[in-house]
Amino acid sequence: MALLSRTRTPLAGKTVLITGAARGIGAALARKAAARGARVALAGLEPELLAQVADELGPEHLWVECDVTDADALQIAVQRVVDTFGGLDVVVANAGIAPLTTVMTSSAHALSRTIEVNLIGTMLTAHAALPEIEKRKGHVLLISSAAAFTVLPGMSAYCASKAGVERFGDVLRLEVAHRGVTVASAHPTWIDTDMVRDTEAALPTFAETRRRLPGPLGAFTSVEDCAEALVDNLETRGRRVFVPRSVGTIAALRQVVTGAVSEKLMARISATAVPQLERDIEALQGREFGSSSVGGRRRPA
Repeated sequence: MALLSRTRTPLAGKTVLITGAARGIGAALARKAAARGARVALAGLEPELLAQVADELGPEHLWVECDVTDADALQIAVQRVVDTFGGLDVVVANAGIAPLTTVMTSSAHALSRTIEVNLIGTMLTAHAALPEIEKRKGHVLLISSAAAFTVLPGMSAYCASKAGVERFGDVLRLEVAHRGVTVASAHPTWIDTDMVRDTEAALPTFAETRRRLPGPLGAFTSVEDCAEALVDNLETRGRRVFVPRSVGTIAALRQVVTGAVSEKLMARISATAVPQLERDIEALQGREFGSSSVGGRRRPA
């Protein structure tokens, strides 16, 4: 029997706010949403790049400099969107960073900042946007990762943050469903972004370990394909987005993927890979984030 197609809510005429929109997935999603007729507001920490993307999209779009770990800045950004466009229909919490460390080699700042940007920043983004989203019975898309239900040495803080995003989204969905608001989490694997390229260029051992992973767990997906899957979710408003779709099978089998047997197999690889990885990290001479991870380099005042 054929599957029923999801009802679509076209983006034409809708207002979409995207964090982390200066580059990578955020910028590509902004282009896709604008192409479908949405009015897009781009938020992030790189004003020159944000302005370039907004100029490319056209004068009817908006950009605003905003740190997602700053609740006041997020409130100001949302208010500017509402003042400019009259309301807000969709928010995409996309801003994220990944440290170039293991727990043993990391500073406390790199560990805590990863959680602060990826998880707390996502929570604060949703919190700031929800009052306006509710008015239009809109949609919240939280960019988690396949790292929410998989593990790899060197990704402890990142995996923890993205698992938190998934659980946050699942509870938020229950809290706001009666208000007519929908919530989704997205779970890409390796997307060809600046962040991933920075990581693999800095840590050759990490890149080699990634290439040894089976199936979708080790494969790259283009930014364009990822953005296409995400923009579809903004219209279909399903609860999950897997990029590529085969990641959905991994998610369903997460107890196997992270279970005792898989852990034993990964432990054999890690016994050699982790010492090599930590030598790569030592060669970075204290650099803990990639060159494109602007948010990771911001320390508390």
